[in-house]
Amino acid sequence: MEFFTSTINSWKPLLTDDKLKLCIVHSLDWVVKTDKAKVHAFVIMPNHFHVLWTKLDANYDLGGRIKSYTGSQFREYLLHQDPSLLQQYTSTQEDREFHFWERRSRTIGIYNRQVAEQKVDYIHNNPLQEKWNLCQREEDYFYSSARFYLAGDLSFSFLSRYEDWI
Repeated sequence: MEFFTSTINSWKPLLTDDKLKLCIVHSLDWVVKTDKAKVHAFVIMPNHFHVLWTKLDANYDLGGRIKSYTGSQFREYLLHQDPSLLQQYTSTQEDREFHFWERRSRTIGIYNRQVAEQKVDYIHNNPLQEKWNLCQREEDYFYSSARFYLAGDLSFSFLSRYEDWI
């Protein structure tokens, strides 16, 4: 099991647009449907996202693939919806035209249930932080797995309980 975090380049609040959040949701759904991982918890914040997952193929660069896929989706969306915003992500590097994600994501191995619970709590409490103030209760923030755990909501059908995997 792993706790994965990726941040938008220069910490810009690109993910305030729900259409761009859905690109991440679709990529999480894809990794489950293609048997690359089990997704246990997630939250999509204005400039980053966190996910707790169990990789089913240890050699597969799950984070890299999600960043690549979402980057291409962001590009297509912004090309048509907000070209001036797209230009803010023009890359200075030769290997890409646009640079949406910070190069170094953070991955932490989770080896026991207690640490997994701490990470799930952290994920679900992220929108409540004073810095963000996105909601009053964990389950009120839509782009999170909190409602799955706290209210049995199945809006994100790709989720599976972490307790079953650690």
